[in-house]
Amino acid sequence: MRLLLIADTHLPARARALPEQVWREVDAADVVVHAGDWVDVATLDALEARSERLIAVYGNNDGPELRERLPEVARAELGGLRLAVIHETGAAKGREVRCDALFPDTDVLVFGHSHIPWDSVAPSGLRLLNPGSPTDRRRQPYCTYQTARIARGRLADVVLHELPRRA
Repeated sequence: MRLLLIADTHLPARARALPEQVWREVDAADVVVHAGDWVDVATLDALEARSERLIAVYGNNDGPELRERLPEVARAELGGLRLAVIHETGAAKGREVRCDALFPDTDVLVFGHSHIPWDSVAPSGLRLLNPGSPTDRRRQPYCTYQTARIARGRLADVVLHELPRRA
């Protein structure tokens, strides 16, 4: 099972549209995961229409229309892997221990908010992933997203993809 992980799209505030490279990944993915801060409903509509399966949450910059349609926390079992998605996990310091306590029955936690890519493992074995942002790099050198696979109930081949800088 192929996953695409994105967050913090902030459309149309930070970019006019998702990059074409990301749309190609949507088409190739079995599951698209979006960890919040959509800003516009049109992006949610487009991803719902184009994704084979979408697992998504709202973020702190998402208004009432998005909050009516999306949960604060999403959970799914994918090929035997227990996935959770949330927008914000708090400060980087202590994140693994804090998330272990908040998500005890989870194998992988996808989050956003910081626009900073993250890939770590908590003491329990919980894998924490933040794909960064495909549209707003903030203080990062590149806009980013992640892909991964689920095989035999395990997460595999997690890759952070850097997008070309816009002219």
